[in-house]
Amino acid sequence: MSILVTGGAGYIGSHTCLELLNAGYEIVVIDNLSNSKLEALNRVSELAKTDFKFYKIDLLNKKALETVFSENNIEAVIHFAGLKSVNESIETPLHYYHNNITGTLTLCQTMRKYGVTKMIFSSSANVYGVTKCVPITEDYPLNPINPYGRTKLIIETILRDLYMSDQSWSIALLRYFNPIGAHESGRIGEDPNDIPNNLMPYITQVAIGKRDKLKVFGSDYDTHDGTGVRDYIHVVDLAKGHLKALEMVIQTTGIDTFNLGTGIGYSVLDLIKSYEKTTSQKVPYTFTHRRPGDIDKCYADTKKANEKLGWKATKNLEDMCRDAWEWQKNNPNGYDK
Repeated sequence: MSILVTGGAGYIGSHTCLELLNAGYEIVVIDNLSNSKLEALNRVSELAKTDFKFYKIDLLNKKALETVFSENNIEAVIHFAGLKSVNESIETPLHYYHNNITGTLTLCQTMRKYGVTKMIFSSSANVYGVTKCVPITEDYPLNPINPYGRTKLIIETILRDLYMSDQSWSIALLRYFNPIGAHESGRIGEDPNDIPNNLMPYITQVAIGKRDKLKVFGSDYDTHDGTGVRDYIHVVDLAKGHLKALEMVIQTTGIDTFNLGTGIGYSVLDLIKSYEKTTSQKVPYTFTHRRPGDIDKCYADTKKANEKLGWKATKNLEDMCRDAWEWQKNNPNGYDK
């Protein structure tokens, strides 16, 4: 029996594939490589000292997807595949709705056809939208403020309806906060295609000299230093959260939601200072205007994942900074050698 990982060549997907292999699972990976590199999977195989099947296909291609299910004995699906840039989703909403939602519908239809009813869905803290209080619990009102976040909420709703129609399904909806860092080997990490959308890869690219300086969006937030506070979680901790969720969905039926974060809020300046201290690299920065929709503070209440999944983040901000720098230092051009 194999675990199918959609979008397995991506940042979080590749780290989860490695943790799955290290834990003794057999995996099958599909990815269209639109925002990821095959080299990531080569390195996962090298680190785990084992091979696995990879299919370069798009979830929108139902025929190709059925081939994967007919050729493999799939026990459960971890569903990462999807477009993920907030800014890009605002510019091209139809592209995001079509890709993320239709791709998931095709996947679920194919799973149902082949009798696979166990799934972990890669959701996001974006589903909460503008939050009035922290920490954020899973029952907080859901009101995403961009098309990317809305695709995640729509998919969560579809999966709830699917479970209501057939209660043999077992689904975990994992709402990630801000994944950063890289595998401690420095062999796999975050490799954005273009200008990074996320803070940590931008910091590391400034540190290595690829970019002149970091732009910090806003200095007048209601926080301890005026910059936005977020819940940064090490990508390996996040990957291990998927293994705990997998153990649960394999053994049970039902649908449930879990925040995956550390439960600690760090500001942009906290992250920069920690990075400089941990790596001895200077990160020049300048303040610029706030971005629309950015909020003061956002961090998770992780009690539910701690209690129900037996999962807790163990790595601290220093670990995240050190591992992110190790990845960048060893791979100045990402996966492109």
